[in-house]
Amino acid sequence: MLKKVLLWALALAITMAAGVYQRVTGPTYPVDGNLNFDGRLISYSLPRSHNGDGGQIVAVKVGSEPIEGTLHYKRYQVEEPFSHQEMLQGGDSLYEYLPHQPPAGKLEYYVTLHVADTTVYVPGQKTVVIRFTGAVPLGILIAHVFFIFLGMLWSNRTGLEALTAKPNTKSLTLVTVVLLFIGGLIFGPVVQKLAFGQLWTGVPFGWDLTDNKTLIFVVVWGIALWRHRHAANPRYIVLAAALVTIIMYLIPHSVLGSTLDYNTGEVTTG
Repeated sequence: MLKKVLLWALALAITMAAGVYQRVTGPTYPVDGNLNFDGRLISYSLPRSHNGDGGQIVAVKVGSEPIEGTLHYKRYQVEEPFSHQEMLQGGDSLYEYLPHQPPAGKLEYYVTLHVADTTVYVPGQKTVVIRFTGAVPLGILIAHVFFIFLGMLWSNRTGLEALTAKPNTKSLTLVTVVLLFIGGLIFGPVVQKLAFGQLWTGVPFGWDLTDNKTLIFVVVWGIALWRHRHAANPRYIVLAAALVTIIMYLIPHSVLGSTLDYNTGEVTTG
């Protein structure tokens, strides 16, 4: 019993650590930072993802003393000049809204702060890219994340079980397949359809990385489950499935996500 508790605890720790890593290294995680300007500490958290209707607020904490700021933005991968919007001050922050975009539409933007003849760029000499998505009901999004998380947990637990002296991996493998299938191939396409208008953009219809990762998860664990019926000791295929899954999971979510081509109106993946 103690061994099982320790294995579950280790599987949970691996899953949570991988989830945090994926989150903070992914392209939807805000760009956070601090800088000193005009004798004050400037802090910012610039969003890179927007779900649903309306514009996206961009706020920079500048303190209570008046300061001028400008929000600059343009459509991503479109040859056009940046638009400029003077920011408003509310409390200790400057803020303004990026205009709403169609699903998979992206804007690149940055902020400049001005005091006398001095200007500072936020977040430095680069732009931030934000992607807009259609509205996804919270319940569906939670269900998708919940089943994927559980699938990863069972995947890690099954892999750890395969390392024990007398592994019993058949039931764990079955649960892993079911959880990943529900989270990735049922709720995943629903989220994709609501967010970008397409149910599936992986093989054989496209090269969307997130969809193809999901497909690999289910295929490798399906093979592992099948091998339980045809191999006396499927330890190594289970270990391989668990290793492939954790490696694929560590690739940031949506790193090559859907993008609206403003010239053609088509949503591309890759």
